[in-house]
Amino acid sequence: MPRPRTISVISMTILSTAAIGLSAGSPATARPFGYHQLSKLQQRHVSGLLSTVLNGEDPANAARALAPNRARPSAAAPCANRFGADVKVNQNCLNIADPDLQGRGQAQNETWAAADPNHPDHVIATYNDYRRGDGTCGVSYSLDGARTWSDATTPNGFSRGFGGAPREYWQSGGDTSVAWDSRGNAYLSCQVFNRGNTVSPNPDQSSAFLVFRSTGTDGASWNFPGRPVAAHDDTAGAGNFLLDKQLLTVDANPRSPFRDRVYVSWTTFADDGTGYIYEAYSADYGETFSAPVLVSADTPLCANALGFPTPRGRCNQNQDSQPFVGPDGALYVVFNNFNNATANAADNHNQVLLARSADGGRTFAAPVLVGNYHELPDCATYQNGQDPGRACVPEKGPSANSVFRASNYPIGGVDPRHPDRILVTYGSYINRNSDENTGCAPAGFNPATGVNRYTGVKNGTCNNDIVLSASANSGASFTGGTTDVRQLPVVTTAAGQARTDQFWQGAAFTPDGTFVVSYYDRQYGADETTGFSDITVSAASGAGVTHIRATSGSMPPPTQFSGTFYGDYAGIAVTARTAYPVWSDTRPPDLFLCPGTGTPGVPPRSCEAGAPNASIANDQDTYTTSVGIR
Repeated sequence: MPRPRTISVISMTILSTAAIGLSAGSPATARPFGYHQLSKLQQRHVSGLLSTVLNGEDPANAARALAPNRARPSAAAPCANRFGADVKVNQNCLNIADPDLQGRGQAQNETWAAADPNHPDHVIATYNDYRRGDGTCGVSYSLDGARTWSDATTPNGFSRGFGGAPREYWQSGGDTSVAWDSRGNAYLSCQVFNRGNTVSPNPDQSSAFLVFRSTGTDGASWNFPGRPVAAHDDTAGAGNFLLDKQLLTVDANPRSPFRDRVYVSWTTFADDGTGYIYEAYSADYGETFSAPVLVSADTPLCANALGFPTPRGRCNQNQDSQPFVGPDGALYVVFNNFNNATANAADNHNQVLLARSADGGRTFAAPVLVGNYHELPDCATYQNGQDPGRACVPEKGPSANSVFRASNYPIGGVDPRHPDRILVTYGSYINRNSDENTGCAPAGFNPATGVNRYTGVKNGTCNNDIVLSASANSGASFTGGTTDVRQLPVVTTAAGQARTDQFWQGAAFTPDGTFVVSYYDRQYGADETTGFSDITVSAASGAGVTHIRATSGSMPPPTQFSGTFYGDYAGIAVTARTAYPVWSDTRPPDLFLCPGTGTPGVPPRSCEAGAPNASIANDQDTYTTSVGIR
């Protein structure tokens, strides 16, 4: 694969203004910055949402056949909104998609949620929403503590145009997050983009991060148009720059000097192979945003530039940033970095870094080490060659049902009673429960894909855990900075947890300082050998740690999007007494056209899958439940 060409300046117009940028490539020399033009490192780290976009409709995986559906006429069940105490958040019913578009027009994934600090029963959930065919930024709201939900609409069809044009239309969107301020306004971050000529005659590959505000409506409506945080004008289709993986937070602390300031952090990918973390803030309730500020600044921790240019320092390979704030107004951005040096060829660990801003996001101190971690295994190596270039969560044993893209990312928070105390969670495939003496050990990288390999992946000695690193000095240092990841505490110590996989965590502090973590979990039943999963909520307080199974039954591996796209993350909303984990649930059966119907003389009818079996088609819906934590 030819290496992407180098550019000396990364769209400086965009990176120096919060308004919509003006950096279009030359059509005469344009080369699409598609998935196959990304460097191996960028392919590993680009979000699942964006890789689905860049890689067309994943033609390499389209041939992955499912077992024939056991057709039965559908009844009311496909629109049921509960599994026991688990409640469906998105309120659409399934439609029927052509087999080559299975998942399009149906799925909801990549979930986030937040509760109003002034009215804890008011909860907003956001997600990638495919009900219109292509992805968009979906949103639902509840006014009764997540017992019932209503859908709203994010008005992200178009925004202000580039170069004086009145409008820029957006084909797709996603990677949502949501937060409230201290005065009852809610804010929603939405990544919007155009796909370029890989899927349509339109060469436009522009992208933007838009923030919407819900003023006095608890998420039922949102301002229009969305306000740009960062935007890239690529109407010419040069494809030389990508915006990716943004998350939003709001300083909802009434005593903070930066009360109600809105923060967004994200990754930029350039065609010189680099990926940097930036942040921007709004001091006027999301109306305008500052110029982007570099977060992933140069530090000796980034000892290996990996052969890529260093226009903004040696920390030139980053992803998965998350901003969060303390009660004193300090802003923290935690992110994954891949520039650390390794001691030997088999070692494949990377590092989590954190940068602190004491002036409301205007400047950041040099990043510090939160801890080292090991990424999930290379899917192509262990799951029958599926999805080269990406990691997944392989189940144990001979089957290869679990092929959805996954990665380990950090999520942190500050104790609202003790602003010096910070906790950061992140996944690691090598941890205190990995048995390296009997077969689980790092084995370097797949030379063809650059994704992590291990011994013991399928024989039961390896597992992914959510580990915990703590700071008692406002982020100046962390326990994970001096402690091997193999000795760090894990967020769940339940009896069945050892040697089972936990991944995709959400985490937050309650107002009284209880730290709550939700995560996908394979410690129940036969999940670890079938590739099924559940959701667990763990809460740590002065009274100890409690673990609660949130799902009323295990969820099969996804089948939509050829089984490869389930989303990249899951969030949790917390109040003083209750946690609301939100997740993408695959228990609902998929619908399809009943065989022999929809022909002349035979009216069309919908059929559904006969059982929630791993090889039977299923849907993806956003679900939640109320978990008491006091």
